[in-house]
Amino acid sequence: MSTPVLLVMDFQTSIVDRLGSPEVLAAATRAVDAARTNGMPVMFVRVAFRAGFPEIAASNKSFGAIRQRGDAAGFDERSTAIHAAFAVRPDEVVVTKRRVSAFAGSDLDVVLRAAGATELVLAGIATSGVVLSTLRQAADLDYGITVLADACADADPEVHRVLTEKVYPRQADVTTVDAWVASLRG
Repeated sequence: MSTPVLLVMDFQTSIVDRLGSPEVLAAATRAVDAARTNGMPVMFVRVAFRAGFPEIAASNKSFGAIRQRGDAAGFDERSTAIHAAFAVRPDEVVVTKRRVSAFAGSDLDVVLRAAGATELVLAGIATSGVVLSTLRQAADLDYGITVLADACADADPEVHRVLTEKVYPRQADVTTVDAWVASLRG
């Protein structure tokens, strides 16, 4: 029997403020509500670093400039907290990652295996960042994967479209939150 887990990735305050939209936030919160109602575990993933950014190599194109600038803006406790719209419960896991993929520099795989997870349902910002990187690694780790396309966002709508319509279906089922919620009832 498969054990699904809803992964809500990078819906932290600073990222939602920068790349999210009210529609994507609403879709993701509907997914969380449905998972909770149906007894499905919900896990949240955030990106954060230690003071001074010792996890970031200067050669890292994604994060290296942050370390060089010593730019802590966007990485304080308030900015890296999961968005308040989700009202994270005390029994829900919040995983801190150090790179783009939810698996990189985190204990996500250990937590998922301990929960008996075999199926992952993904929601996240950005479609071309955390969702893509996590999907690829999850597929390599033999998880079944569903992507909630309307609970994902990207700075480039065309990139979002290409990924959800052409790339992701090679390794995942891609659906909407409403269709997924309906499948939980049926």
